[in-house]
Amino acid sequence: MTIQKWQILQSKLVINNQWCCVRQDQVKLPNGIIIDDYFVNLRPEIALILPVTPNQEIVFVRQYRHGVQEILLELPAGAFDPKKEDSVTAAKRELEEETGYIAQQLIFMKTIYDNPVKDDNKIHIFLGLDVKNTGTINLDITEEIEVVLIPIKEIMGKIITGEICVAGTISAIFTGLEFMKNMPNNI
Repeated sequence: MTIQKWQILQSKLVINNQWCCVRQDQVKLPNGIIIDDYFVNLRPEIALILPVTPNQEIVFVRQYRHGVQEILLELPAGAFDPKKEDSVTAAKRELEEETGYIAQQLIFMKTIYDNPVKDDNKIHIFLGLDVKNTGTINLDITEEIEVVLIPIKEIMGKIITGEICVAGTISAIFTGLEFMKNMPNNI
């Protein structure tokens, strides 16, 4: 059996504003069934950073997330438009804007899909090494952020207890910790 893509028969934008863009597709499945109203969220690309201090701490942000109506602990990240800004520039900008930290070295690790069932965007994950606090924070109007430093050795416990529970953050942590094990100076 060969898996096949769905065929888009028609597509129209049904919501288009600054907070939400949704496309309605009429699709034909490989088995011939037609679905008239498959909705796709058109979301911006995300740059996400795993920032590590010289003291082996990871810089997190704690902030309110209205979709789940919870205050969550996660890595610094932010949206960007690839037509206007590349992922490296966005990662540097978001790290400093949200935390006041800058990375002496920024390494691209991988790109993942956020929620490929209904969303069209990707998360570009970076490792920020030797991050230092400049004190220059520039938050968006919807952001109220607490910067939290957590020693690397405590991270797995916080994932297990659920204190760290955001999928992109967990993916970046696992990728980054493995990546750092294989670095020449083995952080």
